[in-house]
Amino acid sequence: MSARKRPAPQPNPETQAFWDGLDEGVLRIKTCGNCHEGHYYPRHICPHCGSADTRWLDTGGTGEIYSLSVMRRGEGAPFAVAYVTLDEGPSVLTNLVADDLDALAIGQRVRLAPQPSDADDIGDGSALPVFAAIGD
Repeated sequence: MSARKRPAPQPNPETQAFWDGLDEGVLRIKTCGNCHEGHYYPRHICPHCGSADTRWLDTGGTGEIYSLSVMRRGEGAPFAVAYVTLDEGPSVLTNLVADDLDALAIGQRVRLAPQPSDADDIGDGSALPVFAAIGD
């Protein structure tokens, strides 16, 4: 089976701080100054109340697996895709890395483990938000 490709991110002014954070090993989310809710994916307008008063928050990079699926077919299989609920509240659609994908479980604690993307003619190989089980 061929190796799975990880396309390089294409930051824009709205997401640049997010990608810069990952390159520093930090997961950044946006929070609202009006309703105080955190949200992911990063955007200027709060999806909870519509306020434009949003700011960046460096998360602790830890959370819990809410849902997961191990893909066993296709390019780069096997690999795990999951929703991780961050300790700060928002859920992130991400990949999980583990020596034994079958040992991953809903409710398991995970931590940010940024992985490099593939450098290509568009991107530079910046880090991607990937999580690993705490203890792995």
